[in-house]
Amino acid sequence: MKNRGGYLYILPWCIGVLIFTVYPFITSLMLSFTNYDLINPAEFVGLNNYIKLLTKDTAFLKSIVATLQYTILTVPMQLTFALFIAFILNFKIKGINFFRSAYYIPSILGGNAAIAILWRFIFRSDGLVNQVLNVFGIDNVAWFSSPVAAMFVISLLKVWQFGSSMLIFLAALQEIPQELYEASEVDGATKLRTFFSVTIPLLTPTIFFNLIMQLVNAFQEFNGPYLITQGGPLKSTYLSSMFIYDNAFKFYKMGYSSAASWILFMVILTFTLTLFKSSSKWVYYSDGKGN
Repeated sequence: MKNRGGYLYILPWCIGVLIFTVYPFITSLMLSFTNYDLINPAEFVGLNNYIKLLTKDTAFLKSIVATLQYTILTVPMQLTFALFIAFILNFKIKGINFFRSAYYIPSILGGNAAIAILWRFIFRSDGLVNQVLNVFGIDNVAWFSSPVAAMFVISLLKVWQFGSSMLIFLAALQEIPQELYEASEVDGATKLRTFFSVTIPLLTPTIFFNLIMQLVNAFQEFNGPYLITQGGPLKSTYLSSMFIYDNAFKFYKMGYSSAASWILFMVILTFTLTLFKSSSKWVYYSDGKGN
């Protein structure tokens, strides 16, 4: 009885999770075994959707490859840049709070559709980036005509949204005991040696957390690539999330897109479990034990 008030407080959250998370999750699994076009009744087809996706649909397989390339390119770059900026912002200098707020702003604006459209204008043939390159005598780069360049453009937008990871790194850096740095200095260690021998080991739990979060986000990225490249050129930036969207809301293959989303879910789950399995070998906790 005395816990009734607490249950009432969490009731809206529980209802929201059931309606907007659990129900769609289970429904998509059920639809993945059907042929459903949103109009006619769903027709059970067993594993046909999965078999077709994995053996016959080259567009889906290319989207998986593009998603892996995008994730492998963006996540390490974003985490490295976020840690670098957090390390700089950890210094106690005048006006540091302003810079911390300024560097976080891209994470708030980065997912905005307007920012993605602006990004496309910046990198077009007569855009700001090429104008700057022209100043240095470099010819215009066809950013959206080359698969490599197009992938770099959409990856750069994701890397630019490093604010959330940066704040988490910054909080972790401030929790490192100063006594460890003082002891390292007494031992004659250089700043670089201290960074890799003291800072990085103590940050490994935070690195692990940010790695998991950004990995999941990268696999599900949609807005930026969809608005900037529309999957081109030659489907080189056609991510799995775009494939799922097109089949669900352009071709009305809701069952087929549900199967594709579950395959993507299994890919994400595989990478996540692999990281958790390997974390015991490289994640260091303050009690001296691994994961």
